Amino acid sequence: MRTRVAGALLAVLALTVTTGCASDDGGSAEREPAGRSTTAADRVEPLADTPTPQLPVTVRSSDGRKVTVRDAERIVPLSGSLSEIVFTLGLGDRVVARDITATFAQAEKLPVVTRNHDVSAESVLSLKPDLVLAETTTGPDEAMDQIRDAGVPVLVVDPAKGLEDVGPRIGTVARALGVPAAGEELTKRSEDRIAAVRKDIPKKTDKPRVAFLYLRGTASVYLIGGKDSGATSLLEAAGAVDGGAESGLEKDFTTITTEALAKAAPDAILVMSKGLESVGGIDGLVKIPGVAQTPAGMERRVVSIEDGVLLNYGPRTDEVLKSLVDQLYGDAK
Repeated sequence: MRTRVAGALLAVLALTVTTGCASDDGGSAEREPAGRSTTAADRVEPLADTPTPQLPVTVRSSDGRKVTVRDAERIVPLSGSLSEIVFTLGLGDRVVARDITATFAQAEKLPVVTRNHDVSAESVLSLKPDLVLAETTTGPDEAMDQIRDAGVPVLVVDPAKGLEDVGPRIGTVARALGVPAAGEELTKRSEDRIAAVRKDIPKKTDKPRVAFLYLRGTASVYLIGGKDSGATSLLEAAGAVDGGAESGLEKDFTTITTEALAKAAPDAILVMSKGLESVGGIDGLVKIPGVAQTPAGMERRVVSIEDGVLLNYGPRTDEVLKSLVDQLYGDAK
């Protein structure tokens, strides 16, 4: 979710998180036994040894600026993914605020400095940060300029598009925090764990086709992911085919139609857990026009993974991949 359309989806996500993401049928999603996410408890696992930042450092931001970081006692990461990296590096005690998409347990008591995914410059500056970490989609621009004009270093990190971005994003954040060795250690741990999960994937000649659906029933948002949705890399790592991308959907997300679903012909449907809840669970999902006619709909074969980790491509991507593999192949493993 990294283009302008993706930014709009994050805004919807933030709104539905704030409102509790109530299901449309008055709560039947809570009783839905199928489509259950199997990722680990929503916590990050910091490195065993807490690193000590060696500062100052000067690093290049993805917006072309050179950023000098002199202190890292008060850090504000403006996305759930970046928060996850800082905490996993072992520097979570230095984080003083969070974006609304940082939902893991260690961050839940931090003050939120975004609303509907828009950054509040006043809220950020009131916390006197030494460093702000941002994504290319973080905004509005006026708020980010206000933070920079106040003299706060702002590092913009390249977006995550696939598994190949796990290491570079960790390394970028680690270098900015003055802990490059910890970044190398975390990168190796993350990549080793991803490789271990991939070794356990059943070797099949027929790869399952999976369609990634972005659902927010409370906001009437029903989209199917295409080539740039961010899910393709994850699905391919799990030994599957991204049905939306393979069917010719070039955009990141397209409104769900019966024709689009027929072309994607998914054997399974991948959704975010709150999205599934928002349409009333699997019973509600198969009522979306075209879903029941797909092989996935007929078999009620749904893979559900927590919103806050699915497309992060960070230190917990191995957990996401394992959950996807476990739900996709089940007893066939």
